[in-house]
Amino acid sequence: MNIYQRLNQLTLYIEEHLDDKIDYNALANILETNTYTMQRIFSALVSIPLAEYIRRRRLSNAACDLLTKNWRIIDLAAKYDYNSSAAFSRAFTNFHGIKPSAVKPGVELKNFPRSVFDETIKQKPHAEYTVIERPAFKLYGVHTATDTKHISKDAPHFFETIAAKYRDRCGFPDFGMVAYRDPEREECSAYYVLYEREIPGFESVSFPATKWLKFTTNSYKAHEIQKTSNDFYMEFLPSSNYQLADLPELEYYHDGITELWVPIVSD
Repeated sequence: MNIYQRLNQLTLYIEEHLDDKIDYNALANILETNTYTMQRIFSALVSIPLAEYIRRRRLSNAACDLLTKNWRIIDLAAKYDYNSSAAFSRAFTNFHGIKPSAVKPGVELKNFPRSVFDETIKQKPHAEYTVIERPAFKLYGVHTATDTKHISKDAPHFFETIAAKYRDRCGFPDFGMVAYRDPEREECSAYYVLYEREIPGFESVSFPATKWLKFTTNSYKAHEIQKTSNDFYMEFLPSSNYQLADLPELEYYHDGITELWVPIVSD
């Protein structure tokens, strides 16, 4: 087992103990070294001290707890090993740029991802996101069948075809939607081009009232939208506490930007 495999075990241990006391001796044992050397190795590779890494991961999860589980601030302080609610609030505000008492759907928050080690992968910066909440709504449009292997080409081609075909009748499309065969979102089944206003002859797609994670891409370009989606599933989701709702994700196009909406479960 090489150092990178051991480091991945170390960060997994941290993930499993974010709401508990983290034993530095246990972390050192994973690397088969002492606590001092373990911390030096970790900080050299991640570019931040181990304690700061743990703090950022806890504060990332705390935002999820506030939005989806209605935790009290004093309880979150205890859960994430802060001596007082005031200390927790200061740390939360410094990290997210907003007080925990002000967190609500629509505010922008940060997620610091779990580090996954590999010789060829560098640590990425914070992913900025917003949680939005919408009542039940309907969209109207058309779709094409596709699969995971072909969607990266099928989706932009179908979007461009539909946008051009219905430009005079419907205007620019409002949404794109990826449908999946499985709840794990590993196998795509279709791609939809959708409009907010009802259009005769188009199929309707209904969404219940729910919360969505929103990530913004300053472009309509397919490869940039796909990168945002890939980063979410490869980096953000594995290192967050959010649980996906059994609904399709959406791409919302407006004002030269694309918003990736991913539905999440909340209490």
